Amino acid sequence: MHHTLFQDLAIVMMVAAVVTVIFRRLKQPVVLGYILAGVIIGPHTPPYKFIEDQHTIDTLSELGVIFLMFALGLEFSLRKLSKVGATALIGATMEIILMVWVGYQIGRAFGWHTMDSVFLGAILAISSTTIIIKALEELGKTKEPFAQLIFGILIVEDILAILMIAMLGALASTGSLSVAEVGLTVGKLGAFLGVVLVAGLIIIPRLLNYVAKFKSNEMLLVTVTGLCLGISLLAVKLEYSVALGAFLIGAIIAEARQIARIEMLMHPVRDLFSAVFFVSIGLLIDPKVLWEYIGPISVISLAVIFGKVLTCGLGTFVAGNDLRTSMRVGMGLAQIGEFSFIIAAFGLQKGVTSDFLYPIAVAVSAITTLATPYLIRASDTIVGWSEKVMPVSVRRTLDAYTHWVGGLSKSSSRRSPSAFLRKWGWQIALNLLLIAGVFIGGFYARRFALEKWPDAPGGDNGIKGMVLLGAMLLSLPMIIAVVRKWQAFAMLLSEMSVTRKAAGERTAPLRALVQMIAFVAGCVALGIYILLLSSTLLPSWNLLIVLALVLLVATVLLRRSFIRLHARAQVALVETFETPAAPHPHEEPSEPKVHPLLREAQLDTITVSSTSTAAGKVIAELKLRTLTGASIVGIERAGENVINPGIDEEIKAGDSVLLIGTITQIEKAKAVMG
Repeated sequence: MHHTLFQDLAIVMMVAAVVTVIFRRLKQPVVLGYILAGVIIGPHTPPYKFIEDQHTIDTLSELGVIFLMFALGLEFSLRKLSKVGATALIGATMEIILMVWVGYQIGRAFGWHTMDSVFLGAILAISSTTIIIKALEELGKTKEPFAQLIFGILIVEDILAILMIAMLGALASTGSLSVAEVGLTVGKLGAFLGVVLVAGLIIIPRLLNYVAKFKSNEMLLVTVTGLCLGISLLAVKLEYSVALGAFLIGAIIAEARQIARIEMLMHPVRDLFSAVFFVSIGLLIDPKVLWEYIGPISVISLAVIFGKVLTCGLGTFVAGNDLRTSMRVGMGLAQIGEFSFIIAAFGLQKGVTSDFLYPIAVAVSAITTLATPYLIRASDTIVGWSEKVMPVSVRRTLDAYTHWVGGLSKSSSRRSPSAFLRKWGWQIALNLLLIAGVFIGGFYARRFALEKWPDAPGGDNGIKGMVLLGAMLLSLPMIIAVVRKWQAFAMLLSEMSVTRKAAGERTAPLRALVQMIAFVAGCVALGIYILLLSSTLLPSWNLLIVLALVLLVATVLLRRSFIRLHARAQVALVETFETPAAPHPHEEPSEPKVHPLLREAQLDTITVSSTSTAAGKVIAELKLRTLTGASIVGIERAGENVINPGIDEEIKAGDSVLLIGTITQIEKAKAVMG
């Protein structure tokens, strides 16, 4: 057995090493080389059967899935996502919905079974993070704005893909999905994600900071690997996939200060097991099946390329980006990859899809992957050509829409009452999600206790009481926070809904009435919510009354402690996002490099007063560069920064204007603007 494992692994790694060198020389994606290596040594390719025990390779490939998804999670960044959040969410959602529909329709057109068509739609919906990042790195375009939008869309895609895998699992088990099942699946997954993310973001970065103090790469590597495998195991125990757990813990560790060092340590581990994973994909491919389904493969490949260009481009444009950026984003996302393999393998493993679907997915991925670098290179040319042939009236309409949506996003004030309502609303929703996660965990804890502790005091009723008490005590900090936030929410809502102009002298009593009604309604809704969550844990009435008294006493005595605990958790969460990442271990922090052309340039600021001649004028009216040679490169206004403002930007009193030029030019500019 050990000899067979050693022989199979040796063959896999030797062939993978050879194709890596060849494909690097040919400047092609190495992923394709790994898949081709699997085809060469696979059981379907004569004359020899190189692999003796496919089960051992499957086990190693599962490790490959774990480390591949973990690496994708490390590239996930909530900080980056917040910068392109609206575009990423709209673009990814539109792409997935439309591509699932396209894939389903193609499957039905070829006469495939419903489940094959559904899984084909899911396979076509998700682009390849690994392939796109590698292609953009090779082309040197990772820092361009359209690339940042692509990364944001990929992040949202990865999240939605995890949700899609969970829903496909439910569909594979029951054969159908009702609205209630979808809601339950989304709710359970959301609670799991919320609890693990929040708890992980509070605890794990601090744990890794402690481990990093020992300055031992071995300790850090073992700790990170243990966290990766541990959370993956937790996901499996909760009936989710290992891919979900690995991706989730990777996303949490991505916010740690030691992320650069961790990526350096995990990179070779990921590459090793990823090679086994992609080779194992090739082992399942039968060249005869590919030839038999050459027609569907060609049609699906074209559907992926054209469908993703249109859907991703359309979603990006709808979010308020210009036509050029939108088309470049669409052409950068026109392929499928690792998530598609995982979805295809999942269907095969569950026995709900046909054998031909997996090799078709791999073949389509190979074709679209080959096309990706060429599409990205040609994007500027195609965009330029489309702008030339497009009617002027259409182009002006599209530009007007872009400016309108951009203006909407800029005009929203973070200090408006509605902004506070949205902020508190999100905080309340997050706390409710965490409460749901605690009670879902209690459900699994009760089931585990019944199996391991059959002679517990009071039997099932006693276990229910203990689990319910523990769940309520864990939830009390969140429950108190929801009540306090809802109280503030109700007060602000009453002030917004009852104005002095409309109510006159009755303003105060009407506001008090609205506030009381809103607060009581919210508390009643919270009680019903907790009652529904705890329905499977409710013990007998006698025990329930005792537990209620215990909780009442705990709330009265420990209320302030619960409030402080919740506040500390919030502070810890904020600190996680605000703490900058540590420098790369092989790089010393240094001053930013200055281009030789800028070495003679000077930067200086001037504050525009209400009596300044520049106040109220747009930059074009000042003719600053013509008169002085200096240029305005930035404006700070009410805490917001305008970088490289356009000539139609208005200078307002109180603005701090950043000037660039020689000393003489800047002095002249100050005189003109004085």
